[in-house]
Amino acid sequence: MRLAVIGDELAAGAGDPKGLGWVGRVAARTHAAPPATVLTLAVPGETSTALSARWDEETARRFSPDTDNRLVVALGRADLGAGLSLARSRLNLANILDVADSRNVRTFVVGPPPGHPEDYERLAELSGAFADVATRRRVPFVDTCTPLATHEQWLADLATGDGVLPGQAGYGMMAWLVLHTGWHAWLGLPDDVA
Repeated sequence: MRLAVIGDELAAGAGDPKGLGWVGRVAARTHAAPPATVLTLAVPGETSTALSARWDEETARRFSPDTDNRLVVALGRADLGAGLSLARSRLNLANILDVADSRNVRTFVVGPPPGHPEDYERLAELSGAFADVATRRRVPFVDTCTPLATHEQWLADLATGDGVLPGQAGYGMMAWLVLHTGWHAWLGLPDDVA
Protein backbone atom coordinates (compact mmCIF):
# COMPACT_ATOMS: atom_id res chain seq x y z
CA MET A 1 0.00 0.00 0.00
CA ARG A 2 1.24 3.48 -0.88
CA LEU A 3 -0.26 6.50 0.83
CA ALA A 4 0.47 9.86 -0.75
CA VAL A 5 -0.30 12.75 1.61
CA ILE A 6 -0.71 16.03 -0.25
CA GLY A 7 -0.97 19.33 1.57
CA ASP A 8 0.86 22.29 3.04
CA GLU A 9 3.31 22.75 5.92
CA LEU A 10 0.83 21.18 8.35
CA ALA A 11 1.08 17.91 6.41
CA ALA A 12 4.87 18.13 6.72
CA GLY A 13 4.73 18.68 10.49
CA ALA A 14 6.35 22.12 10.44
CA GLY A 15 6.83 23.37 13.99
CA ASP A 16 6.90 19.92 15.58
CA PRO A 17 10.14 19.55 17.57
CA LYS A 18 9.93 15.76 17.13
CA GLY A 19 9.60 16.17 13.35
CA LEU A 20 6.66 13.75 13.16
CA GLY A 21 3.68 16.00 12.65
CA TRP A 22 0.29 14.34 12.54
CA VAL A 23 1.24 12.26 9.50
CA GLY A 24 4.20 10.59 11.25
CA ARG A 25 2.12 9.87 14.34
CA VAL A 26 -0.68 8.34 12.26
CA ALA A 27 1.81 6.28 10.24
CA ALA A 28 3.34 4.94 13.47
CA ARG A 29 -0.12 3.73 14.58
CA THR A 30 -1.02 2.18 11.22
CA HIS A 31 -0.19 -1.51 11.44
CA ALA A 32 -0.58 -2.87 7.94
CA ALA A 33 1.17 -6.02 6.77
CA PRO A 34 3.29 -5.36 4.86
CA PRO A 35 3.75 -1.83 6.22
CA ALA A 36 2.30 1.00 4.14
CA THR A 37 4.69 3.37 2.41
CA VAL A 38 3.72 6.91 3.43
CA LEU A 39 4.89 9.70 1.11
CA THR A 40 4.32 13.28 2.25
CA LEU A 41 4.17 15.78 -0.62
CA ALA A 42 3.93 19.17 1.06
CA VAL A 43 4.29 22.73 -0.22
CA PRO A 44 4.23 25.47 2.46
CA GLY A 45 1.46 28.04 2.16
CA GLU A 46 -0.28 26.19 -0.65
CA THR A 47 -3.86 27.03 -1.58
CA SER A 48 -6.35 24.43 -2.74
CA THR A 49 -5.95 25.89 -6.27
CA ALA A 50 -2.22 25.17 -6.32
CA LEU A 51 -2.77 21.78 -4.69
CA SER A 52 -5.36 20.89 -7.32
CA ALA A 53 -2.93 21.84 -10.08
CA ARG A 54 0.00 19.71 -8.85
CA TRP A 55 -1.28 16.65 -7.02
CA ASP A 56 -2.03 14.39 -10.00
CA GLU A 57 1.39 14.66 -11.63
CA GLU A 58 3.25 14.32 -8.33
CA THR A 59 1.34 11.28 -7.14
CA ALA A 60 1.48 9.60 -10.56
CA ARG A 61 5.28 9.52 -10.27
CA ARG A 62 5.01 7.79 -6.89
CA PHE A 63 2.11 5.44 -7.43
CA SER A 64 2.57 2.05 -9.04
CA PRO A 65 0.13 -0.18 -10.90
CA ASP A 66 1.36 -3.00 -8.66
CA THR A 67 0.36 -1.33 -5.37
CA ASP A 68 -2.80 -0.28 -3.55
CA ASN A 69 -2.50 3.48 -4.09
CA ARG A 70 -4.31 5.80 -1.67
CA LEU A 71 -4.50 9.59 -1.45
CA VAL A 72 -4.76 11.67 1.73
CA VAL A 73 -5.75 15.29 1.04
CA ALA A 74 -4.53 17.41 3.97
CA LEU A 75 -6.15 20.81 3.54
CA GLY A 76 -4.63 23.92 5.05
CA ARG A 77 -5.74 27.48 5.74
CA ALA A 78 -4.08 29.29 2.81
CA ASP A 79 -7.34 29.76 0.89
CA LEU A 80 -8.41 32.32 3.50
CA GLY A 81 -5.31 34.48 3.11
CA ALA A 82 -5.45 34.21 -0.68
CA GLY A 83 -9.05 35.42 -0.72
CA LEU A 84 -10.41 32.38 -2.55
CA SER A 85 -14.18 32.14 -2.62
CA LEU A 86 -15.87 29.18 -0.95
CA ALA A 87 -17.11 28.13 -4.37
CA ARG A 88 -13.55 28.04 -5.74
CA SER A 89 -12.23 26.11 -2.73
CA ARG A 90 -15.09 23.61 -3.04
CA LEU A 91 -14.45 23.18 -6.76
CA ASN A 92 -10.72 22.63 -6.20
CA LEU A 93 -11.35 19.81 -3.73
CA ALA A 94 -14.13 18.35 -5.91
CA ASN A 95 -11.74 18.22 -8.87
CA ILE A 96 -9.09 16.39 -6.83
CA LEU A 97 -11.58 13.84 -5.51
CA ASP A 98 -13.24 13.31 -8.89
CA VAL A 99 -9.96 12.77 -10.75
CA ALA A 100 -8.70 10.43 -8.02
CA ASP A 101 -11.93 8.45 -8.24
CA SER A 102 -11.59 8.20 -12.03
CA ARG A 103 -8.13 6.71 -11.46
CA ASN A 104 -9.45 4.27 -8.82
CA VAL A 105 -7.40 5.96 -6.09
CA ARG A 106 -9.25 5.90 -2.78
CA THR A 107 -9.14 9.21 -0.92
CA PHE A 108 -9.32 10.45 2.66
CA VAL A 109 -9.61 14.17 3.51
CA VAL A 110 -8.29 15.96 6.59
CA GLY A 111 -9.70 19.44 7.05
CA PRO A 112 -7.79 22.53 8.17
CA PRO A 113 -7.19 23.06 11.89
CA PRO A 114 -7.87 26.39 13.61
CA GLY A 115 -5.18 29.05 13.65
CA HIS A 116 -5.67 32.71 14.55
CA PRO A 117 -8.86 33.16 16.61
CA GLU A 118 -10.02 36.06 14.42
CA ASP A 119 -10.11 33.70 11.42
CA TYR A 120 -12.17 31.02 13.14
CA GLU A 121 -15.59 31.82 11.67
CA ARG A 122 -14.30 31.94 8.10
CA LEU A 123 -12.18 28.82 8.65
CA ALA A 124 -15.15 26.94 10.12
CA GLU A 125 -17.17 27.88 7.04
CA LEU A 126 -14.34 26.70 4.76
CA SER A 127 -13.98 23.46 6.69
CA GLY A 128 -17.73 22.89 6.46
CA ALA A 129 -17.61 23.43 2.69
CA PHE A 130 -14.76 20.91 2.36
CA ALA A 131 -16.70 18.44 4.52
CA ASP A 132 -19.75 18.80 2.29
CA VAL A 133 -17.73 18.12 -0.88
CA ALA A 134 -16.16 15.01 0.65
CA THR A 135 -19.43 13.72 2.12
CA ARG A 136 -21.27 14.09 -1.18
CA ARG A 137 -18.61 11.84 -2.72
CA ARG A 138 -18.65 9.37 0.19
CA VAL A 139 -15.05 10.21 1.03
CA PRO A 140 -14.08 10.18 4.71
CA PHE A 141 -13.54 13.67 6.14
CA VAL A 142 -11.85 14.59 9.42
CA ASP A 143 -13.00 17.87 10.93
CA THR A 144 -10.04 19.24 12.88
CA CYS A 145 -11.42 22.78 13.09
CA THR A 146 -14.47 22.32 15.31
CA PRO A 147 -13.02 20.07 18.04
CA LEU A 148 -9.77 22.02 18.33
CA ALA A 149 -11.11 25.59 18.17
CA THR A 150 -11.74 25.80 21.92
CA HIS A 151 -9.48 22.98 23.12
CA GLU A 152 -7.23 24.40 25.85
CA GLN A 153 -4.23 22.23 24.95
CA TRP A 154 -4.47 23.20 21.25
CA LEU A 155 -4.71 26.90 22.07
CA ALA A 156 -1.79 26.66 24.52
CA ASP A 157 0.30 24.82 21.93
CA LEU A 158 -0.34 27.52 19.32
CA ALA A 159 0.42 30.26 21.85
CA THR A 160 3.85 28.82 22.63
CA GLY A 161 4.85 28.92 18.96
CA ASP A 162 4.12 31.38 16.20
CA GLY A 163 0.35 31.30 16.77
CA VAL A 164 -0.23 29.41 13.52
CA LEU A 165 1.69 26.15 13.65
CA PRO A 166 1.06 23.63 16.41
CA GLY A 167 3.83 21.91 18.30
CA GLN A 168 4.14 18.38 19.55
CA ALA A 169 0.88 18.36 21.51
CA GLY A 170 -1.14 19.95 18.72
CA TYR A 171 0.04 17.48 16.10
CA GLY A 172 -0.73 14.69 18.55
CA MET A 173 -4.31 15.95 18.80
CA MET A 174 -4.64 16.11 15.02
CA ALA A 175 -3.33 12.54 14.77
CA TRP A 176 -5.82 11.40 17.41
CA LEU A 177 -8.69 12.91 15.41
CA VAL A 178 -7.53 11.20 12.20
CA LEU A 179 -7.07 7.84 13.90
CA HIS A 180 -10.51 8.04 15.53
CA THR A 181 -12.44 9.23 12.46
CA GLY A 182 -12.43 6.23 10.18
CA TRP A 183 -8.73 5.89 9.34
CA HIS A 184 -8.40 2.17 9.97
CA ALA A 185 -11.74 1.37 8.35
CA TRP A 186 -10.69 3.35 5.25
CA LEU A 187 -7.52 1.25 5.06
CA GLY A 188 -9.41 -1.99 5.70
CA LEU A 189 -7.48 -2.59 8.92
CA PRO A 190 -8.74 -3.52 12.38
CA ASP A 191 -9.29 -0.49 14.60
CA ASP A 192 -6.50 -0.93 17.14
CA VAL A 193 -6.32 2.54 18.62
CA ALA A 194 -7.38 3.26 22.16
